[in-house]
Amino acid sequence: MATQLLTGYFPIIVFLGIAMGLAIVMVVASVIVAKQKPYAEKNSAYECGFPPFGDARAKFDVRFYLISILFIIFDLEIAFLFPWAITLGKIGLYGFWSMIVFLGVLAVGFIYEWRKGALEWE
Repeated sequence: MATQLLTGYFPIIVFLGIAMGLAIVMVVASVIVAKQKPYAEKNSAYECGFPPFGDARAKFDVRFYLISILFIIFDLEIAFLFPWAITLGKIGLYGFWSMIVFLGVLAVGFIYEWRKGALEWE
């Protein structure tokens, strides 16, 4: 029993071993081949071709976070439509009305955010 289990996982173990070995070889080869002489300009931060200004840990406006969280929430919720659309023929009328209720709740949340002004950028 244990032998069969190990035999089934052997190709995965070989694949992981080859992947880790190849990654180590590439890192070691880049250290050996490339010049390792950093200087001040090379070590400086790169910001779209401009010299860096200010601290990287500056505070962001909370609207950035709000918009990003709203995007993630609505984007993930819309991702549920793809498997639903594929299996619509199998799940029948119950699945259809369940998704309509889900979309209704999603629309109510979107309208609430819109009315509260969360989507406005001043």
